[in-house]
Formats: sequence, structure tokens, C-alpha cells
Amino acid sequence: MQKHQWREEGDDGTFFYRATYHASEWKLYSQSKGDEEWQHHDPIPDELLHKLREVMWNKYQRGRCPHKLVTKIDKMLGKD
Repeated sequence: MQKHQWREEGDDGTFFYRATYHASEWKLYSQSKGDEEWQHHDPIPDELLHKLREVMWNKYQRGRCPHKLVTKIDKMLGKD
């Protein structure tokens, strides 16, 4: 299992994201600062898939993840 985390600061506050890749499946969770519970996104909205792809692409460019993770997200977005 691979875990990837990032945060974003916006007008609505700080949001934390956690993505896991296990058994050829992505799962995405989010949480706003101060919340105790993580919200599971199923299915993952396209907006969050684009954010996940950007994070994974940056990690791939730094040699921190394999390219197959990026291509899996591309397939989910319909970019074959």
C-alpha cells in the first residue's frame, strides 16, 4: 500500500488530503483543519483527481513514485 498526503490553503481554510493506492485502486480522503473525521470520496470527483494527478506527477518527476501511478489516474480521467 502506498500513501500520499498533501495540504491546500484556500479562502475556506486549510484542507488535508490523503490518497492511498492498494490492490490497483485509488482511495481519497479529505479533512478540513480542526475536524477529527476524514471524509471518504467515493467515487473521486474529477476536480480532486486532477489535484491528485498533479501531486503524483510532481512526485514522479522527483523520482518518489513510479509512472504507473500517474497513468492509472490518467485512465480514471479518461486520458488514455
